[in-house]
Formats: sequence, C-alpha cells, structure tokens
Amino acid sequence: MERPLIAVLLLVGLVIGCAVGSAYARARRGWSDYQTIKKSVPGARRSAWLLIRAVATKAGVIALLLFGAAAYAAVGSDDETAGPAPSPSTTQSERPHR
Repeated sequence: MERPLIAVLLLVGLVIGCAVGSAYARARRGWSDYQTIKKSVPGARRSAWLLIRAVATKAGVIALLLFGAAAYAAVGSDDETAGPAPSPSTTQSERPHR
C-alpha cells in the first residue's frame, strides 16, 4: 500500500513543483523587466518633454502667424488700388434745334 501512496505524493509534488517553478521564473523575469524599464524612464521622460516643447513652440509660432494675418486683414493695406469713386455729375443736354 505504501508504494502507490509514494507514487501519488511524488506526482503531486512534481505538479506543485512545476507550478511553483514556473511562477518563480515568471516573477524573476517580471522583476528584471521592471528594473530595466525603471532605469530607462528618466531618459524617456526627458525625450517626451523635449517633444512636447517642440510641438508647443510650433503651435505658438503658428498661432502668432494666424493672429498677425487676421490683424493685417482687419486693418487693411495702405494701398488704394481702386482709386476714388467717380462723383455724380449732371449731364447737359443739347437744345433742340428749331
């Protein structure tokens, strides 16, 4: 009777050992990945802020150009291309001939 009991306990031990071993390997791999990412965060944060600053600068320049174009369009140019409008004049008709 002892032989089947030992075989079952060995089998249960192997299953539990494999489950615990794979969980331990997964945890070690996760910890090493975490440490690697943790070391790369400051560089990634710095590059993200540089990209945000570049986009904000471009948006500011575009906003200033749009504001300048709108102000120029509102004020109008100094050139008078159409010239003065003609003033209405009275037309003199000829006297009828007799």
